[in-house]
Amino acid sequence: MKPVTMVIIGAGSRGRAYARYALEHPEQLQIVAVAEPGEEYRAHLAEQHNIRPDRVYSDWQALRKCKKVADAVAICTQDDLHKEPAVAMAKKGYHLLLEKPMSVNPDDCQAIVDAVKAHKVMLSVCHVLRYTPYTVRLKNLLDSGVIGDICSIQHLEPVGYWHQAHAFVRGNWSKEAVSAPMLMSKACHDLDWLRYLAGKSCLQISSFGQLSHFRQEQKPAGGSDRCLDCKLSETCPYSAQNIYLYNVYKPRVGNNTTEKLFVGGSVKQWPWDVLTPEPSYETIIEALRTGPYGRCVYACDNDVVDHQVVNMQFEGGMTASFTMTAFIPMTDRKTSIFGSRGRIEGDGRKLYWYDFLSRTETVYDTHAFAGSSAAGGHAGGDEALMKAFVAAVANNDPSYILSGPDETMESHRMVFAAEQARRENRVISLQCL
Repeated sequence: MKPVTMVIIGAGSRGRAYARYALEHPEQLQIVAVAEPGEEYRAHLAEQHNIRPDRVYSDWQALRKCKKVADAVAICTQDDLHKEPAVAMAKKGYHLLLEKPMSVNPDDCQAIVDAVKAHKVMLSVCHVLRYTPYTVRLKNLLDSGVIGDICSIQHLEPVGYWHQAHAFVRGNWSKEAVSAPMLMSKACHDLDWLRYLAGKSCLQISSFGQLSHFRQEQKPAGGSDRCLDCKLSETCPYSAQNIYLYNVYKPRVGNNTTEKLFVGGSVKQWPWDVLTPEPSYETIIEALRTGPYGRCVYACDNDVVDHQVVNMQFEGGMTASFTMTAFIPMTDRKTSIFGSRGRIEGDGRKLYWYDFLSRTETVYDTHAFAGSSAAGGHAGGDEALMKAFVAAVANNDPSYILSGPDETMESHRMVFAAEQARRENRVISLQCL
């Protein structure tokens, strides 16, 4: 079979991550065009994938004006810029791989769903957690009935102290007005995953949370507005120097050379490639000196929450509680699922099934890829998502896709309802939305 062809709209961190599948599996996928306003990122992806010059665009609108050039398009723009290209590309007949969230408001999400249905194209929203080997094993166990009926679930999203500072204080998702509430930007993954495990619709939802720590009044005395100028960097866990230079490079004492400390792969990966497309000691320092990622976390214009809880009631009385917090090391998610005949606990790699009848515990090692973050490919979720989407397009079979339009719309409604509940301090019925 011929490889599936794809356009990348948005060549930032996520766009490059999905495009990487074509480098690793050229017999399955080819990237034939890119639209990206950032010149360095655009040129870098075009060179990597040997894209011909007339298909390298600074604006995705050019794709609206020309004939269809590929089978599919990956839309990886900022969250609030998803709707227009998604609807336009669906109308032109492209199958859509759409970075989560679909969009930042219910009307735009519904417009995307309506467009893909009207034009009979496939939509895969990048809820990569559904695709990990860990989730596959967990879902199979639950569906087999080993713990009986699911009665309740507890789920923790450890955002991580430095990841919060990187993405949600200094970064692109720090302000609701230009991105979305943090629950949507970071944890629509998780509410979608809970809906997937439950296998039932959510009926009611409540939520509490706020921005507690990353505020101007928390700034320590003597702190500077930029970390490279700050005398407190050695005592601040959120210092940009501690986050971006630790285990990368540091100057050797007594001379002007640098010593490479990075262990475990190339420095040209997340989060360093967000600061600069060609990370090195010099380019990272320049980015910290002049760009947003070098700002003090107590002197930014962020307004999204740094911790939040969500409580859910599903059909049949099943309940779930979800905690998202910055104030924890960035580790794998932790989950406990309580059933009528047993309990399963999971840590992103291993699953621990306790059977009430035999009073024994069985451990399943899912051999998940190291690292559940973007840097680790979301524990295999990125690659499995791409494999499924490419297979769906190649075979014209949407059954390969685990996060199609209707269920994704439903889990997005859960997030919108949770935010409404948090702001209005009340329980929201999803049946009334």
